[in-house]
Amino acid sequence: MQFRSPLGKVRGLGSAKDGTHHWWMQRVTAVALIPLAIWFVASLVALTGEDHAAFAAWVKSPISATLLILLIGVTFHHAQLGLQVVIEDYVHREGTKLVSILLVKGAALVLAGIGIISVLRITFGA
Repeated sequence: MQFRSPLGKVRGLGSAKDGTHHWWMQRVTAVALIPLAIWFVASLVALTGEDHAAFAAWVKSPISATLLILLIGVTFHHAQLGLQVVIEDYVHREGTKLVSILLVKGAALVLAGIGIISVLRITFGA
């Protein structure tokens, strides 16, 4: 006989004990992407018709560089979280699932790193 209420069972977080963290991180990154994406699109619209030098000067601004790095990091983290859920839901072979998740995490890390390094190179004039 079990004495736990249905709510008590749900608060146990399931067998993996970390489902809510993943869920929360996906929501937090989605909310963070809203203002970052609006800022990025507005900035690109404002730069329409400008030359390469104007774009480079915009990236060199400390605020723009910081927000670009945040946008890149949050975007790739959010994408990795979403793809991981899709893989966990639809790939049924454990070996394939593990390799797929590792490849997605690795690709997200490498691509985010390339983007961040690119912004830093423009910012610091390498």
